[in-house]
Amino acid sequence: MCQLDTEGTHYACGHYVITRKLEKHDCNNKYCTQSKLHPPDCRSCPNCARYVGPDLKETTTCESRSWCPQCDYWYNGPGAKQRRS
Repeated sequence: MCQLDTEGTHYACGHYVITRKLEKHDCNNKYCTQSKLHPPDCRSCPNCARYVGPDLKETTTCESRSWCPQCDYWYNGPGAKQRRS
């Protein structure tokens, strides 16, 4: 699988959210749809890897004391479980 070097924000909930993709490291595998060696007319394509692998390098550009947008939605926003009074 191909991998990325990224920059992003690290939130208090532990999630890292990518804000910028710096570089892609090609795996040079013809069965990886992200690779430059993947043929455009691939007959094996339903079985080819479609996702980028884990980030090769994550650079934290900002630390936040709050939760990421997804966690905030589920714990403080409309997705939060209704509490009994």
